[in-house]
Amino acid sequence: MSIILTKTDYILWRECQKNVWLKINRPEIYGVAELSEFEKQIIETGNDVELEARKLFPKGFLVQGRDAEAQETTKNLIADKCEIIFQPIFVKDGFLAAVDILELNSDGTYNIYEVKSTTDVDKKTHYHDLAFQINLLEKFALPRQSSNNVGSSHAIAYSEGGIKIKKASVIHLNSDYVRQGQINIHQLFHIEDVTEIVREMVWTVGQEMDFALKYLQQIQEPSGHCDCVYKGRSNHCSTFAYSNPKVPVYGVHDISRIGASKAKLQDLIDVGIFELADVPEDAFNKLSSPQKNQIIAHVQDKILQDKLSIAKELGELIFPLYFLDYETFPCAIPRFDGFSPYQQIPFQYSLYILDGPKTTPRHFEFLYSEKLDPSLDFVKSLQKDVGDNGTIIVWNKKFECKINDELAERLPDFKLFIEKTNARVYDLMDIFGKQFYVHKDFKGKISIKNILPVLVPELSYQDLEIKEGGSASQKWNEMNQEHISPEEKEAIIKNLKIYCGLDTYAMFAIWQYLTYLVN
Repeated sequence: MSIILTKTDYILWRECQKNVWLKINRPEIYGVAELSEFEKQIIETGNDVELEARKLFPKGFLVQGRDAEAQETTKNLIADKCEIIFQPIFVKDGFLAAVDILELNSDGTYNIYEVKSTTDVDKKTHYHDLAFQINLLEKFALPRQSSNNVGSSHAIAYSEGGIKIKKASVIHLNSDYVRQGQINIHQLFHIEDVTEIVREMVWTVGQEMDFALKYLQQIQEPSGHCDCVYKGRSNHCSTFAYSNPKVPVYGVHDISRIGASKAKLQDLIDVGIFELADVPEDAFNKLSSPQKNQIIAHVQDKILQDKLSIAKELGELIFPLYFLDYETFPCAIPRFDGFSPYQQIPFQYSLYILDGPKTTPRHFEFLYSEKLDPSLDFVKSLQKDVGDNGTIIVWNKKFECKINDELAERLPDFKLFIEKTNARVYDLMDIFGKQFYVHKDFKGKISIKNILPVLVPELSYQDLEIKEGGSASQKWNEMNQEHISPEEKEAIIKNLKIYCGLDTYAMFAIWQYLTYLVN
């Protein structure tokens, strides 16, 4: 089988070589894992940002597809001296790259632009991405002048040498841009010239490309574990379980924040330690307190609890208690005035109010379903519901308070209300973050999705249509698209209310569990 190495697969290969070998040679194994809602959102966002970035070059010609016809179209466009080409396809010596934007200079050289949906240059991937393209393009025989129409199919003569790249740049979103009125495309994006850095990498990347192609051309499957065996669980490739059968479903890779301490994990893996119960004393002593507690709770099958500290935390809460949760959408291209790239749009909250220790919680909610900015209606509703007194309980205080601060910037008339509101906020997650309550089934995590099934198993997200925040965010965005029917919109509204409502009720249920525990 003839192997073609794309720049996308090359970047993946640098992260995990065996994973890409399986992707190309054993797609039935690679394709088992489905994309998460978060991964789908990343892809969709990248496409949206690239479409917007093309407006910086209004006379560009788009090459459609990746097949032989697209390759021929690319050759014709270059032969016809097309000044701007979007997604031209280059294939040479087993390598393939689609250049986001190719720009012809007056001296016959070219500039290449890589469009990224990030707000900065990622030194780990973006430089290698561009260096891959330069290696390929400068080997690509340059078509001579054609007299035929742009994009037409005809025989082309080629001159010696490849396409000379004069400048390589990354186009990324400008995090300092704040929308006011129509999008200012030149302020929305920052074009960062990285030619000098990338040029220094071209030879090394070229050698790496050749090695990667030979690696992927192996007929025999590479033996042993994959490169991800030295990474924490959240950074594992999609074929990790296949390539590392000795690694348990829950083990040392799941130790909290172990990926941030690569040396600690590598020391364990190199001596064949995969189970938490097998962590030796010398390695255990190097771990942080939360990491040690996670192992102790698992190995000894015990709950670690500090009832006095929990009681002190809960005793400082003032009734009425307001259990509050927000849902937001991070729009890469600012949709409304006052927003910057990726600034969260708060579109929903759920609120349970508990007037006293033995009362029944009352439920209030807000969900904005129109296509305008929800900010003003959101704050007005919140001001009406949370009152002036009592503790506001959230899960992950930094997030909700940051959303509030941003609302105050956009709506200065509500600044005093928002400052007072933030002063009343208590983070229920702190009890678990401070290690006052550690259960083996938390598995070192303190998100509400990990805590709730353990403490209040009768409540579950499993049967919901929307099960986590990424899906909620995507569904709200989908609800505001033109193609959605009234029936589909109503279904999304219903499911969003159920999901956000459970998030908030979960906090009340966990507070109730802890209150019974200490009393």
